Amino acid sequence: MEIIVVLDNIRSTYNVGAILRTAEGFGVSRVIFSGYTPRVHDAALLPHLRAKLDKEIHKTALGAEDMLEIASSDDVAATLAELKAGGWQIVGLENNISDGRLKQINSPDFKKNLSQRVVLILGEEVHGINPELYDLMDLFLEIPMRGQKESFNVSVAAGIAMYAIMSL
Repeated sequence: MEIIVVLDNIRSTYNVGAILRTAEGFGVSRVIFSGYTPRVHDAALLPHLRAKLDKEIHKTALGAEDMLEIASSDDVAATLAELKAGGWQIVGLENNISDGRLKQINSPDFKKNLSQRVVLILGEEVHGINPELYDLMDLFLEIPMRGQKESFNVSVAAGIAMYAIMSL
């Protein structure tokens, strides 16, 4: 099983760091930053801003940011289309959507529909994946909720999803 994780419009540096640490722990092949997701070692930023972001991300990544292959995309739709054309399955982590491609994480349907090369896309903390990207998705993954809240923090959900994918 090979996974690429795409962080699209994640707002929090702490969520980014936690996702990077979890991704490294699961042996993710690459992490791609897109949208306004804070990036580590971003050469496009002024040195003092880059140092500030790196320090904040490092608080939760604890060095994982330097162990992973990291890339940046200025056009996430084009990046996803290119990966899809290269044989990668595009899986969006989403909840509360009505779509026939939506599979519960604990569903046998999910496991039998998963390929060996997965791009897991994580969207913005409140609004999720940009609906303009939905057409590129091969599958949506949903984590069933039993409590009153309707979603997990994106970094927690990312860890649950990576575990579910890697445990196949």
